[in-house]
Amino acid sequence: MAAISVTIRMYTVGFGDSFLVTVADDRVTWRMLVDCGVHAHGRPEIDGRTREIGETVDTIVSDLREGAPEGAPPHIDVIVATHRHADHVSGFAEDAWSQVDVGEVWVSFVEDPDDPDAVSLRTEQTESAAAIAKATRALAASGRPGFDSPFRAVAEDFAMNAVFEGPNLAAMTRLLGGDGTGFANTPRVRFLPDRNPIRNRIATPVPGASVSVLGPSRDPSALKRMNPPKKDHWLAYADDLDPTVTDAPRPLFAQAYIVDESEITTVISPGLLEAAKKSRLEYLGSEVEELLAAAAVLERSVNNTSIFFVLEVNGRHLLFVGDSQEGAWRHVLDDPSARPELDHLLFYKIGHHGSHNATPRRFVEEVLDGGREPLYAMLPWGSVKAWDDTIPEPDLITALAGKSARIVRADDVIDDDNVACDPGGRWTQVSFTIPEP
Repeated sequence: MAAISVTIRMYTVGFGDSFLVTVADDRVTWRMLVDCGVHAHGRPEIDGRTREIGETVDTIVSDLREGAPEGAPPHIDVIVATHRHADHVSGFAEDAWSQVDVGEVWVSFVEDPDDPDAVSLRTEQTESAAAIAKATRALAASGRPGFDSPFRAVAEDFAMNAVFEGPNLAAMTRLLGGDGTGFANTPRVRFLPDRNPIRNRIATPVPGASVSVLGPSRDPSALKRMNPPKKDHWLAYADDLDPTVTDAPRPLFAQAYIVDESEITTVISPGLLEAAKKSRLEYLGSEVEELLAAAAVLERSVNNTSIFFVLEVNGRHLLFVGDSQEGAWRHVLDDPSARPELDHLLFYKIGHHGSHNATPRRFVEEVLDGGREPLYAMLPWGSVKAWDDTIPEPDLITALAGKSARIVRADDVIDDDNVACDPGGRWTQVSFTIPEP
């Protein structure tokens, strides 16, 4: 077994993920692209100009073309779409992908059209996203005092990231081969993890390099934890907030405390009653905060469907978790057969852009060995104004650094012989050679 070179190139998409992984020995080269997307409000500013995701896709395709034999189309062995959020898949809507020959596409099992449990979960998530997006738009249009708030804006961002329309729909259609014209060929699609555990250990053509898919969980109880808010509640709630819907809204007070209008017109002036109707007092509870909470649950439920995998190279491990949050991590950390896959880590793709709930303290404190072996932790991050104070979570970055992790990010490149960045700001990468064990 020979020494193997590994390069992880993180493209500067902004608030989103896109990683090109190249694994090679002296005979074979294997490439895998993990995600390609950006949040609608998180596109990067480069030299005073917003860089669109299409430019990044063109860069990726150009990089793949350089690695292809002369006269052959650009080629990628595997595309992994960890989950269907826009900041991970929206780039696959770009037409440039029709030039690329793709070996396989890996998606979460929740995308499997032949799996009834997956279809049910996906439908509920999609309908909830649409309902929450509708509710936030109705709040914005209502003109009522107090509803044009940062809470509503954040809820809308969460919902629109998961809405299955526009670029998200086009991207997933391409990845799943829905129209037959997604790529230069028709690649095999794997829905992962497979029900047969043996098939979740996937060999590469490079001897000594393989992939272990550890999540998301297929356990029915875990699927329940991935459910979004009850769709019937939020669909009804979206209608409540829509000023064009005239059905009676949910009352703020219990029926016992409501007096029929006919009984009070002699006491309260008609003008005051009309003003009360226009103010829509029945809504003046905490629905904005409830809406934000529901949007956050939806965000977490989709994040926890992320493909969670380890690339093993000559006994060293490179960890990619998508946006997996605490519940999805627990599935791996509590599994005696999966837990050893996190040992001897060389690389960690920091989950969910460094948010507080995507890298468990238990992982940092119990799994990372504090510098006995080098660890490169790559942070895919771009500014979204509403989240700049909380993402990345400062305590998380400090904790990782306390374990001697070398944090690699596009906006603050470290001085390290293994780290390089493109002069045009298109990517940042880490490279290393892993000797034979």
